[in-house]
Amino acid sequence: MTNTVLNTEIDRSSTGEQTAESQSLTTCPECQGRIVRDDEHGETRCEDCGLICEDRALDHGPEWRSFDTEEQDEKSRVGAPTTQLMHDKGLSTTIGWQNTDASGRAVPTEKRARLERLRTWDERFRTKDAQERNLKQALGEIQRMGSALGLPEPVRETAGVLYRRAVESDLLPGRSIEGMATASLYAAARQQHFPRPLTTFADISRVEKIRIQRAYRYLSRELGLQIEPEDPSTYIPQFASTLEISDEAERTARELLDVAKNTGTHSGKSPAGLAAAALYAATHLTNEQLTQATVSNAADVSMVTIRNRYQELLEVYAEQL
Repeated sequence: MTNTVLNTEIDRSSTGEQTAESQSLTTCPECQGRIVRDDEHGETRCEDCGLICEDRALDHGPEWRSFDTEEQDEKSRVGAPTTQLMHDKGLSTTIGWQNTDASGRAVPTEKRARLERLRTWDERFRTKDAQERNLKQALGEIQRMGSALGLPEPVRETAGVLYRRAVESDLLPGRSIEGMATASLYAAARQQHFPRPLTTFADISRVEKIRIQRAYRYLSRELGLQIEPEDPSTYIPQFASTLEISDEAERTARELLDVAKNTGTHSGKSPAGLAAAALYAATHLTNEQLTQATVSNAADVSMVTIRNRYQELLEVYAEQL
């Protein structure tokens, strides 16, 4: 019986057939012993009776060895991961700007002109039509603005996906590339809960605030984006970090906003303005005494808004005590 099972399993392995039964074996079908894998010989065998359940297993690991991280990085031949922030998702090759060969030696002068022509043609082949040129320009803008605002990589990737969807849905005709790119980044920041005031986007963008608002509303409506209303509390960490206030003042600001949300005072008001007013009120409650001008410059909110909102917050907070 043992020889029959053994021959059958070897025959199956020799023909490359791998059944679900052999792949999911945890106990020996002959003696109910424990099945172990022998990676050195590419076999799966029983630890007790030695029955070979599978042989000639494929080794999917590298054919080289490494003994430290630096050596592993040098030997690895894996390329960069795909990204939504490049028009070709990073799958194409690029001729570097350095005039050196693979060994690091300088390219002779007579060959540099040829290398420059190769770079030019390589760039033309990477953007072979108008849609790819559009994507390349827009995704470059998203990268630039995301870096200027300090937005993390997931937000930029989401913005790249949103812009691609806009291109595929033919939403670009009649609208500027910069406006739609800024609107995509603004929507991505809100989706990923990294909000920034719209005025901040307008400061680093090449389009006006009103055009960004229109592009964002159009993008959100046509793509059916499910974006929740902004929570004023999400602005607290970034404003508090810029103002360098104490943890006590930050906690007090959150309490003020929680009371405002419970009573509905926040409805219909700018989340960034409420957050700035809460921080201004909190610093006065904790005797840190920040001025309205300081908070206004840090939060990019007008002093009039801070003055009006902080009085409302204090009134509602006093009623709840």
